[in-house]
Amino acid sequence: MKQMPLSKIFGKIKKKKKEHKPPSKTKEWIDALKFAVIVATILKWGLLSAFTIPTPSMEGSLLVGDYLFVSKIHYGPRTPVTPLQIPLTHQKIPLLNISSYLDWIQLPSIRLPGFRDVKRNEPVVFNYPGNPNIPGEEDHPVDLKTYYVKRCVAIPGDVLEIKDMQLFINGEVAPNPPNMQLSYKVTSPVPINRRVFMRNGIWDVENWGVNTYYVKGAMAEDIEKLSRIPNITVEKISVDPLTGALKTWEPGEGQVNVFPDGPKLAWNEDNYGPLLIPAKGLTIEINSENLLKYGFFIQNYEGQENVSIEDQTLTINALKVNEYTFKQNYYFMMGDNRHNSIDSRFWGFVPEDHVMGKPLFVWMSIDSNESWLKKIRWNRLFMVIK
Repeated sequence: MKQMPLSKIFGKIKKKKKEHKPPSKTKEWIDALKFAVIVATILKWGLLSAFTIPTPSMEGSLLVGDYLFVSKIHYGPRTPVTPLQIPLTHQKIPLLNISSYLDWIQLPSIRLPGFRDVKRNEPVVFNYPGNPNIPGEEDHPVDLKTYYVKRCVAIPGDVLEIKDMQLFINGEVAPNPPNMQLSYKVTSPVPINRRVFMRNGIWDVENWGVNTYYVKGAMAEDIEKLSRIPNITVEKISVDPLTGALKTWEPGEGQVNVFPDGPKLAWNEDNYGPLLIPAKGLTIEINSENLLKYGFFIQNYEGQENVSIEDQTLTINALKVNEYTFKQNYYFMMGDNRHNSIDSRFWGFVPEDHVMGKPLFVWMSIDSNESWLKKIRWNRLFMVIK
């Protein structure tokens, strides 16, 4: 039997060739930009982040105008808490000065595995937790709080104390940063030309009366060279936050802005502690002194609900608590420019979930005070941070 052709049954099927137009240059650029933003966002979240030094609190080690790469994989990257955010922004949209995020959705912060824990005496970048004495000062989700960089001088479980500007950890003298700076009062019977300070490596100087100068930060070797000049006297000094006067803090003298309550504990920035740094699993007795030292952090950073502190009593979910066991680790941070750094001595501990990463190296350094030909500090490029 002769087979009937399919064409006779179904008719002729005409296949039209689809025309494939090449994408426009505009679409190619948009696709490339989308891909670049996605890759940069993933790298920023989980691997490396760029960071700029805005203040002189770490001078001696890190300078204003240093641009750093910060590793997030050393301590483990944190999962985003605030997903409704414009990529590659932080708090504000550049130039517009309006919020770059919505806090309608807040996810739990989970730290993925890293290479290791934070070590004592290494610089760390972290989200500033805020000051217990200034409610609402840092009113952002944890992953969008302001970034700080300081040196971790005490890790969980350490007992920290400062005696006459010298740091002690667990009763032993702690090593000072190699380029640590302190503040000094410099006096002379005649005016001192600013070039004299600059020749001795001292840059941050203010006139403080007749032939009196306030050096905001200088290394010991530089101030030693200055002190050898005839008729110049040098004295370690700080600034009283109440009067604005130059002052030497004595042991047992309370300073108003010192954490947790300088006047009550008779602590100041140069004579501080002893203070136990909270560690995950550490149990403390709840009494008036411990509530003063740790109450704010139990209330705000331990993930507890319905926490109340009244009349020297801690209650959680309407139950009185006589002992408390910490749920995460905490760290104590200080700047290398010890008298020009608002650090843990003034606002307390850094919770572990606020730790962002470890600074690796300086990839660019710009001195805004120099002329355009000398703005780049070439000797600092690709300098490893220690």
